[in-house]
Amino acid sequence: MVIRTNVVNIAEKRIIPSAIFIEQGKIVRIETADVEDCKDYALPGFIDAHVHVESSMLVPLEFAKLAVRHGTVATVSDPHEIANVLGKSGVDYMLSNAEQVPFHFFFGAPSCVPATPFETSGAILPLEDIEALLDDDRIRYLSEMMNYPAVLKREAEVMSKIKAALSRRKTVDGHAPGLQGEKVQKYADAGIYTDHECFTEEEAVSKLAAGMKILIREGSAAKNFKALIPLIKHYENEIMFCSDDKHPDDLLLGHINKLVARGVAAGYDLYKLLKAACLNPIRHYGLSVGQLREGDDADFIIVEDLRDFDVTTTYIRGEAVFANAQVHMPSIDIAIKNKFELRPKKLEDFSLKAKTENIQVIKALEGELITESFTTTAKISEGGEAISDISRDLLKIAVINRYDSDAVPALAFIHGFGLKKGAIASTVAHDSHNIIAIGTNDEDLTRAVNLLIEAKGGVAAVSETEEKILPLPIAGLMSDQSGEWVAARYCEIDKFAKTALGASLHAPFMTLSFMALLVIPSLKLSDKGLFDGSKFEFTEVFV
Repeated sequence: MVIRTNVVNIAEKRIIPSAIFIEQGKIVRIETADVEDCKDYALPGFIDAHVHVESSMLVPLEFAKLAVRHGTVATVSDPHEIANVLGKSGVDYMLSNAEQVPFHFFFGAPSCVPATPFETSGAILPLEDIEALLDDDRIRYLSEMMNYPAVLKREAEVMSKIKAALSRRKTVDGHAPGLQGEKVQKYADAGIYTDHECFTEEEAVSKLAAGMKILIREGSAAKNFKALIPLIKHYENEIMFCSDDKHPDDLLLGHINKLVARGVAAGYDLYKLLKAACLNPIRHYGLSVGQLREGDDADFIIVEDLRDFDVTTTYIRGEAVFANAQVHMPSIDIAIKNKFELRPKKLEDFSLKAKTENIQVIKALEGELITESFTTTAKISEGGEAISDISRDLLKIAVINRYDSDAVPALAFIHGFGLKKGAIASTVAHDSHNIIAIGTNDEDLTRAVNLLIEAKGGVAAVSETEEKILPLPIAGLMSDQSGEWVAARYCEIDKFAKTALGASLHAPFMTLSFMALLVIPSLKLSDKGLFDGSKFEFTEVFV
């Protein structure tokens, strides 16, 4: 096979009209061609340098079918979402499913399952399981070390996990939101080489100075591209792009290609952007992905222009997996694997007796995983219960252990979602993936939660008259349906939450999923209670 196009040589920073000769999935040679024969452009494929595939609500096979439309040929994937539900067998599930599709999935061994001891997960991934995974050639690195306080204290358990990776010459990913100063160097010195949790350029520069590489994240909820893209001017070899968590409707619209397009539109150097999007992940993680060179696997893409980066063809190992607006990948039966014990809840389970007049409130922020907090007076019913106050956007939030049949909801209050009626709920609740729900009243809160219990996982929204649910039967995280079906169903429920219920956030369900993520400050809710992520300890709702 011969492809005539303009080859974008990132290393040499030039564009060369070329004929690319492909045999048995390899690029055997690249020759100069006539300019008239070359109308479009060939680039190395894009790589998402850190993503939780499960957050797309799709199994790897279906994720790949959407990603290749945008020129993504590989992901560095952390399967800790399913590991928190199913343990090592969940990671094995992802590996098995990924092997059935022509796409480069590079999985890590989850380092923090559970993420903290302050919540209830469905499984524990002990050191022996992590070592077994690291011994598997399909596992390329130790996934994000979220327990950064334990790293700073050099606690034996986390240091043993890091040592297990480094002794096998596998890299270690970091996760240290807001960490600066001397603590950054101590964290990096433990053997941690990346961070994708920077919120400001100043924070990122301090981590770069400590020898870490920075992943610029732009997901469905956390959006740090605008704040961090100036780094590309001076740190082109230390920057990568990632999505971290991306919902199916967003993935349908674009992926890493859109970040490159935004960077070009903002005036940043094309070749520096492409180095971050295509080459730096290969070099950092040692990925077996072609770089559009003679002798490499034929992993590359064709784009119409170097402005919008709309992809016409994606090649993986010489196979056109996306061409003529069609995906050419197999369809297979998707196995169901889950863990869900919770029985239906009653209205009185969501009653919260007021202890004082004042409450601590979680403040959700648009485009951020971090939260703020404030104290205010509670709305108290005649029966002495603290209840939601729609007029002040003070809504009741609940987290319920899905792995215990008789679990009691943990309750608190949250501001920032803007619901005017009804309730929303999900079993995608980082990192333990218990049920998380927000409601304007206890009746709708109960109904939304029970919808998920009946389905044994999913995303739900209810009004007084309507109920909508997207079932996620695989670990309560992923669907067994096609990417297009899931994206359409998710768009429907997302629109319902915004138009019928009044949700004011761009991605209410994605933001909801992070309100139980205790390793991101400042105030969050686990199934065990309200948690101060800055102090790393429980706190009280009533103050």
